[in-house]
Amino acid sequence: MPLTADEQREVRELIAPAEAAAFFDQPPVDQRHGLDSARTALFLGADRAQVRSALLHDIGKRHAGLGILGRSIASVLIKLRLPMTRRMRLYRDHGEIGGSELERLLGDCLESRFARHHHRHRPPAIEEAVWNLLQRADHERTI
Repeated sequence: MPLTADEQREVRELIAPAEAAAFFDQPPVDQRHGLDSARTALFLGADRAQVRSALLHDIGKRHAGLGILGRSIASVLIKLRLPMTRRMRLYRDHGEIGGSELERLLGDCLESRFARHHHRHRPPAIEEAVWNLLQRADHERTI
């Protein structure tokens, strides 16, 4: 479900125009997930950088251009370690892609680190408590 005008304003209050361009370039389902993750992070007591990290963590997915069926197939191929199309590899690598993009926009910061590593293990540069909060925000709907 697309974000409402009020929800779009909520997002724009958290991020700069360059980040907003990347965020709103995502399909509505990913925008919704990002906003839900940011709201959950806020509910869990996150600070502004952590909320922004939750909001922006999946922006790399938009480069794959896959719909629900393509994402589902890619997910199965990833789990089975089978060959994938170029777009499916972009989907698989969305964390690295989004992390690099955010690093170009923001520098080496929590937002770029979490995007890059959110499907991997916690990097030493992210405190364990922060990592756990962001992982909960990504995977749980607590609001």
